[in-house]
Amino acid sequence: MMRKPVCATLAVMMSLLFSPLSQAGQAWESYKARFFKPEGRIVDTGNGGVSHTEGQGFAMLMAVANDDKATFDKLWQWTNRTLKNNENGLFYWRYNPGESNPVADKNNASDGDVLIAWALLKADTRWHDKRYSTASDAITKSLIAHNMIRYAGYRVMLPGVQGFNLDSEVVLNPSYFVFPAWQAFADRSHQKVWRELIRDGQRLLGKMGSGKANLPTDWVSLEAGGKLEPAKTWPPRMSYDAIRIPLYVAWSDKHSQLLTPWRTWFNQFSREQTPAWVNVTTNEYAPYMMEGGLLAVRDLTMGQSSGEPEITAKDDYYSASLKMLVWLAEQ
Repeated sequence: MMRKPVCATLAVMMSLLFSPLSQAGQAWESYKARFFKPEGRIVDTGNGGVSHTEGQGFAMLMAVANDDKATFDKLWQWTNRTLKNNENGLFYWRYNPGESNPVADKNNASDGDVLIAWALLKADTRWHDKRYSTASDAITKSLIAHNMIRYAGYRVMLPGVQGFNLDSEVVLNPSYFVFPAWQAFADRSHQKVWRELIRDGQRLLGKMGSGKANLPTDWVSLEAGGKLEPAKTWPPRMSYDAIRIPLYVAWSDKHSQLLTPWRTWFNQFSREQTPAWVNVTTNEYAPYMMEGGLLAVRDLTMGQSSGEPEITAKDDYYSASLKMLVWLAEQ
């Protein structure tokens, strides 16, 4: 009689051990099947099969979350071998396999560098290998040296080393404000610069809303006198970049007041009738609606869990990535 509960417990344990992958695990396998090349790069199917540091960083975070060390190591080794700029310790932002020189553009993208460094920190925590955190520390040191400046009374991270500090203005991409990663760097290093970056990033975001929508645009100009307005060389839209702003804010603090304008804007529309972008100057809406990963970010922002991700044939690289990142943010 006494053995029955033990047998029942064993049966449950065995069924858990040999149960099919969770939906999240299946989503990761689907993601790899669609976007991961065996050499270790993630392919952006919406942009001609290029790879970029953003995608490498996204997938490295996913690999850690799914306890997939083999894939993580392939991603990191390819990134470090192929995209590393040995002059400044950062990474070339784009790899185009169709060009004779796949890394012709020598600029970095600071969000990609941040995501890679954050994933490396998480990898050490998960797999207890100091080589990962040592590499992370080297990247964050390079970011401080080459991408961070004080401007107009704010500590800011430039989107890239080259081309964004224009003397009379600095061009920022607020979707590069990866608050949970910055917080992880602050917690590890205890360097004041990261806490200043978080504080001033939040201050800036609180002032970046434009037009009737009262939302930040993908690219924002910060003038020397402190004035903020949509950057002149890009359409003045809350669009495919800016949608990552509420993702990173909610990932860091799901009760943040910085989510309020997003909730207000989303609330004007039913879920399936939410425009994919808005021009904050004219208040013109996209003629097509949010779907896939964009809707997953909307759900996160509104406090409505999307549940475990499901990658479908309709999802391109970016949509699938957003779905996976929203799931990570909810953990």
